[in-house]
Amino acid sequence: MMLGYSGGFAEAVQELVECEAAGLDLAVVPEAYSYDAVSLLGFVAARTRRVRLASGIMQLYTRTPTLTAMTAAGLDYVSNGRFALGLGTSGPQVIEGFHGVPYDAPLGRTREVVEICRKVWAREVLVHKGRHYQVPLPPGQGTGLGKPLKLINHPVRPRIPVFLAAVGPRSVALAAEIAEGWLTLFFNPERASDVFGEALASGAARRDPALGPLDVIAAAPFGITDDPDAVLGGHRAQLALYVGGMGARERNYSNALVRRYGYEREAALIQELYLSGRKAEAVAAVPESLVRATSLVGPAGYVRERLAAYREAGVTTLLVSPVARTPAERVKSIAELKSLL
Repeated sequence: MMLGYSGGFAEAVQELVECEAAGLDLAVVPEAYSYDAVSLLGFVAARTRRVRLASGIMQLYTRTPTLTAMTAAGLDYVSNGRFALGLGTSGPQVIEGFHGVPYDAPLGRTREVVEICRKVWAREVLVHKGRHYQVPLPPGQGTGLGKPLKLINHPVRPRIPVFLAAVGPRSVALAAEIAEGWLTLFFNPERASDVFGEALASGAARRDPALGPLDVIAAAPFGITDDPDAVLGGHRAQLALYVGGMGARERNYSNALVRRYGYEREAALIQELYLSGRKAEAVAAVPESLVRATSLVGPAGYVRERLAAYREAGVTTLLVSPVARTPAERVKSIAELKSLL
């Protein structure tokens, strides 16, 4: 489950504790440009006992690679080995606009950050001479006093799972090559093979067998209801936000994804409406078929059929956002979903 805390973080964590008792397996804490994910994950680790935890996502530009590794090891420690490092590049608007850091070489930096993290967790003396990161600083940079070091602590696990958020073909291929898990966005099981199949196969061909099978983590709003239209408004609005306004006109990953799903004209229209300030019209322009294809909401029989489609598309973990209106109903829906799996 993606942890949403717009109604209050303490309330959301209390609900999460109840979802854990109902059978929840994994809780993912977002970061975006809200509170940082790390402090919230520490709080969640203290309040839970069994559920696995992940960041969704920590932005790799905003922390040094070594700090990312140290932070992940610390979260794995306080959760007693329950943490997975959800990592991603975010986008230029957030990285450059909010953090003031250049958004460059996302694929190369991702690869090097993961390499450095794994060296730190294995307690190797950290020496990394990459294109984007050099540790220690090379001669001629800084004071010249830096020396190779290794992590003081012995991590709970020498290999913390890495989940990479990826949308475009090259980033999906990278996730299939180097990560334990792939965090998807607006996953459409019927179109997954056509849109992602080649990239996944390309990455898998270079994958280290020691990583094991790729965990395909598909996000979807979820609810068992006889009136799906009454609760899918939020998902429709989120699609409009991401396809229309989450990124620049010429660089919007969600818009490009929806185009690859076959909604070229609709994606262009949603973006034009959203960026011109006509947000309600942008929401109304989101195709009903796209809303339904990227959600898991409906009567129990319909949800069961959709689960089969997700399995057929290679999904191994469902990352759900319950759409029920009350905490009690959302907790109940987690138990109901477990019974359908």
